[in-house]
Amino acid sequence: MEIISADELESIHEASLDLLERIGINFLLPEARDILAAAGADVEKDGMRVRFDRELVMSHIARIPSEFTLHARNPEHSLIFGGNTINFSAVGSPPNWSDLTSGRQPGTYDAYCDFLRLTQSTNIAQLVAGHCVEPMNIETPVRHLDATMAMIELTDKIFRIYSLGRQRTLDVLAMVRILFGINESELADKARVFTMINSNSPLQYDIPMLWGMIELARCKQPVMITPFTLAGAMAPVTLAGALNLQNAEALAGLAFVQMVGPGTPMMYGGFTSNVDMKSGSPAFGTPEYVKATLIGGQLARRYGVPYRSSNVNASNAPDAQATYESQMSIWASVLAHANFVHHGLGWLEGGLCASFEKFIIDAEMLQGMAEVLRPVSVTAADLAVDAIEAVGPGGHFFGSPHTMERYETAFYQPMLSDWRNFESWQENGALDATQRAHRIYRQLLKSYEQPPLDAAIKEELDTFIARRKQEGGAPMQ
Repeated sequence: MEIISADELESIHEASLDLLERIGINFLLPEARDILAAAGADVEKDGMRVRFDRELVMSHIARIPSEFTLHARNPEHSLIFGGNTINFSAVGSPPNWSDLTSGRQPGTYDAYCDFLRLTQSTNIAQLVAGHCVEPMNIETPVRHLDATMAMIELTDKIFRIYSLGRQRTLDVLAMVRILFGINESELADKARVFTMINSNSPLQYDIPMLWGMIELARCKQPVMITPFTLAGAMAPVTLAGALNLQNAEALAGLAFVQMVGPGTPMMYGGFTSNVDMKSGSPAFGTPEYVKATLIGGQLARRYGVPYRSSNVNASNAPDAQATYESQMSIWASVLAHANFVHHGLGWLEGGLCASFEKFIIDAEMLQGMAEVLRPVSVTAADLAVDAIEAVGPGGHFFGSPHTMERYETAFYQPMLSDWRNFESWQENGALDATQRAHRIYRQLLKSYEQPPLDAAIKEELDTFIARRKQEGGAPMQ
């Protein structure tokens, strides 16, 4: 869906390039500035500001593949990003978790592992895009080791590296090589892990993010650039101004990664929304978020780069507000043709909480959306002329042969919705959707089956983790 004209889109593009040429962006890592200078960017002497010639930017953007495949350890869970695909991930990075029984709690390793088990058990959760909730009871220097091992053991889907420092990135890349039984040069042959980068809006890339960008680009693993531009706070209050800033920051990040590793798979991420001007709190699933998401999709297609969006809301509970704001976000993402919808399942409270019930509510919404996108079959049998003739005027199709042959698979079957009449619903406890979601998530955890992992690979990973812990893990920066 395109909601601004080609001329209006071009005006955002040109304004963004003007920002990069005249104002520039701060790159806080000296190593990154050296790379930029060698590539021809204008690096401020004895400063952090970098300015980009527009032709330089666009020449590097042209190197980004329009489509790529991320390979999971279970080939059935490998995914294409770009082209005619849309992929959904579980929520990533909230510091808290909640459910109806325990209420809101700080993130723990046990809760994190339960979210991973739900991700493995739910088909529509196609990849693990980070820590579904931060396991904050694990010390920071070694958290990435245990958290990555949990992703490897409890799921066989694609997972993410956090760009929170060079050593953390290198540790996880080493674990990826062990998992796939490959060396450093072989890692660059296929995309097997990815990272997501947020610019420090406005107009700045910080040191930990730049380290991640450099290390993943050197081994040709996908990098997803997503400016976090909240209109009225870290970005201009006008939607066009916020998108101008988003686009400038995204283009600079995309170009920089290509300077490090030409041809590295990448995604253009859009996360522009607005703040509540009464409280200053971020707002999500708003009309402004929808429009920004749609225009972000237009910009990504303008550059021929796969697009990332998010399923987000600002509600403090898995209630009607959480659902209608998420549905706004989901429809925006699909109409924008986002190839990757991050935070697809479980996001609550503006990203500060991962909700087990919301995970199931989102699964229902996303499965319904996937069914909406399924092509309609229009064969002679589907047109049912003979069946209509056999029933005739005034009849019904409940018991017709045409219905009986298809009734078990004819329609989408929800896992959460309750379509019974009021009396039957009331007799069964009168549970609302959130209460039913709680029951379903508990049942899924009980029936979870851990995917197999080769014993030799597990032993090598355990040995690596033990050694890195003995060495003290990763520094704080």
